[in-house]
Amino acid sequence: MAQQTSRRSFLGISALGLAAAVAPDELVGPAVAASEPENQRSNIHPDISVRVTSGDQRFAAAPKATWRRASPTPGSDQLRLNPGTKFQPILGFGGAFSDAACYTFNRLAPPAREQLFHELFHPSEMGLSVGRICVGASDYSTKLYSYDDGEADPELTRFSIEHDREYILPVLRQARQANPDLFLFSSPWSPPGWMKFNGTMLGGPMRNHYFAAYAKYYLKFLDGYAAEGVPVQALTTQNEVDTDQDSRMPACIWPQEYEIQFIRDHLGPLLESSATPVKIWLLDHNYNLWGRIVCSLEDDKLRKYANTVAWHGYAGTPDMMSKVHDAYPETEMHWTEGGPEHTDPGYLTDWCKWSGTFSEVLKHWCRSITAWNLALDEHGSPNIGPFPCGGVVTINSETKEITRSGQYWAFAHYARVVRRGARRFDSESAAADLEHVALENPDGQQVLIVTNTGARRTIELRLANMAAPVPLEANSVTTLVWK
Repeated sequence: MAQQTSRRSFLGISALGLAAAVAPDELVGPAVAASEPENQRSNIHPDISVRVTSGDQRFAAAPKATWRRASPTPGSDQLRLNPGTKFQPILGFGGAFSDAACYTFNRLAPPAREQLFHELFHPSEMGLSVGRICVGASDYSTKLYSYDDGEADPELTRFSIEHDREYILPVLRQARQANPDLFLFSSPWSPPGWMKFNGTMLGGPMRNHYFAAYAKYYLKFLDGYAAEGVPVQALTTQNEVDTDQDSRMPACIWPQEYEIQFIRDHLGPLLESSATPVKIWLLDHNYNLWGRIVCSLEDDKLRKYANTVAWHGYAGTPDMMSKVHDAYPETEMHWTEGGPEHTDPGYLTDWCKWSGTFSEVLKHWCRSITAWNLALDEHGSPNIGPFPCGGVVTINSETKEITRSGQYWAFAHYARVVRRGARRFDSESAAADLEHVALENPDGQQVLIVTNTGARRTIELRLANMAAPVPLEANSVTTLVWK
């Protein structure tokens, strides 16, 4: 494998500095642009650390770039940085601990799993700090199950999370040992079948007279996980509210009025009365449903309990999220699902695709980015399909060899350097085939991630009266860090 080094050596700071985190509850800074006076950066350190993924390089050290006084004539490929104009704070980056992912992790020998979790989650390495939990079965599960299967049980006398105790909860606890600041949110794919018109978890809507029971079902899940040492800090009420997936997998249609009614009249008040400090995120579906969210947020009582939106990128475009921000600037955004296909020829090398996506969603107000399955085997299994998704990493079912996807390497350029509590700031360029996003960490360190989908070229960074030429490899992701 090409040269790799730890994020500690890249940043040149201590492990304690790397581990320092801002509590998620403190990420309440303004999401609107905040202009601050920016000096001429005369005290800036001239060195810019550079990491590149391209060709056979994987987050590899490149020669340092250097700030110098800018010439009056700008370069042709210019990227201008404006740290005085800041936007939303960042919660973090991560992936889904689906039943399938946890099963796959659990098949590793304990020493190998410990080593991989150190690589993925420890603050001195990748530092993934956000995780998604499935409430019952998803499409990527070893079997179809809820926490209360069988005949109608509105009193939830059969409720049990026993299934999760075998490998899901142990994997989550081990991940939290590697990164105690791991922020966890949960999403159900379907209520128990007996709560639905069709009597099954596979597609269809639920009966609204079970809303009160379903709110209690969710609270039991949250309490059960907390008792197991795995506190959940946020939730969505349904994965992908607007599709039943042709009844091929656990799914549930939630008409807009049902989602509002369930949160406003049942789940929100129940969490409030039980003093459960869990935030509710709306939608958990595609960009093209932005109009639904704008209409939902007109309900003042709903906004009391839910003023955050979870997004997927399977339909529509990232700029649609900004339509919600423009209507409700205080509404938080999170990108909660997206992953590669294991059969895609670019599975190992599509870092530009994923980095470009990450930059776009951050520039359209998202505070976190969460991939789909963190790990699957070489067949994209287990799942109840067959379905084509791949994991952030692949763990061979026979040899236990670990393969890192292009999405993994895209994450390296963000998660290894961007701290919880970082603020995105303005960056501008008219250059073609270029995606970019700029952020400032809580300690003042500044980060720029540039995705070049074109040929090899050199761009000129401009920061106040300073400039720096930076070579970009073809089809590359480049991370630059300075202070």
